[in-house]
Formats: sequence, structure tokens, C-alpha cells
Amino acid sequence: MKAFTRITALVAPLDRANIDTDAIIPKQFLKSIRRAGFGPYLFDEWRYLDRGEPDMDCTQRPINTDFVLNKPQYKGAEILLTRENFGCGSSREHAPWALEDFGFRVIIAPSFADIFYNNCFKNGLLPILLATEIVDSLFSELSDGYILTVDLEIQKIITAQGREINFDVDENRKYRLLNGLDDIGLSLQYADKIKAYEVERAKRAPWLFADTLI
Repeated sequence: MKAFTRITALVAPLDRANIDTDAIIPKQFLKSIRRAGFGPYLFDEWRYLDRGEPDMDCTQRPINTDFVLNKPQYKGAEILLTRENFGCGSSREHAPWALEDFGFRVIIAPSFADIFYNNCFKNGLLPILLATEIVDSLFSELSDGYILTVDLEIQKIITAQGREINFDVDENRKYRLLNGLDDIGLSLQYADKIKAYEVERAKRAPWLFADTLI
């Protein structure tokens, strides 16, 4: 998992509420559990004019030129600004996989679905909860090439005009993001202690490990 510390990046606005995970990554793409390769299918039914299927060459598909992420001024955006209840619906982990694979590192919204919110931190995305009026103000400031700086260490968003917006994040989740640790990475920090316990356990109860090489 990529660590997150501070980015200064382009913002893409997605001015819709209640965007569910089936819109983020439709169900036909859930056959794979590779974590990678889902970016081309992000918001598939909104980005393209045909129906997407796994392993399609998306460079040859007809696109919806009215959809925000297909507009050239938002190409390369790493911050998604959206509305309340983002990530609602089913609990598919493919949704943050697709957002991260597309290139997003930060999602700003007034509220998130709980499971989606938790899954973001496990996959290198920083979901930021801000009051509705603050999100409204960011939407009102938006223009082509709108840039924000997001600093996780000091928990601040800084606009191009220098306005600072504080945000909250759980200390454990912050630590994991700053250090690029998913669940497996967090466990591997204790690999030596786990190994030592296995060796000691094998000495105390060797009959449990008769077919195991320590």
C-alpha cells in the first residue's frame, strides 16, 4: 500500500449525493480480486456509452463527453470532491481499489457509508469528512485547474488562496496511512515476535507441530 503524507493536486468535482458502490465499480467487474486494473472501469456506466465487461480495451470504447472525469481539464486529478453518503450500497472493496487505481488519493465529502469509509484506509485512500457548508464553499470556489494541498501529518487542507481547513482522522488510521500499512503490513511489523512465539509454542507442545517445520 502506498504511504500518504502530503499532496498538492488537481481537484475533480462530482456534484452528486448518494453515489453507491455499484456506480463506482459495477458488479460485472467483481470477478477479479487482484486489486489492480480496475481504474479503467471506475464509474463505468457514467464514463462510457456502451456496457463494460471485464478485460475490455477501454481505449476503444465510446465515452460520455459530458461526464466530469472525461473532461480534459480534470485529467490527472488526485482529489475527488463530492457530496453526502458517498460509497453507499454494497460493501465491495473493489470500489476503493478502482478509485485508487484510477489515480485518486483523497476523497472529500460531508459523509461516507461506514464500510466504504473503513475500506478506504485499508487501501491507501484518505477519505476526509467536512461539514456540508465547507464542502459547499469548496464547490463554489471550483474552477478549471483548481488545486488543493492535503497534509495528513498536520490534518489540514490548504487552498491556493491560503485558507486552511482542519479535518479529523483516527490516530490509528492516520499512522497506517502515513506508513503505508494495510492489515497484512501491520501484522508483518510483528513478524519476529510471531516467529518467536511459534518456536516457543513448538517446544512446549511439540505434538501439535509433528508435521510442521519451524
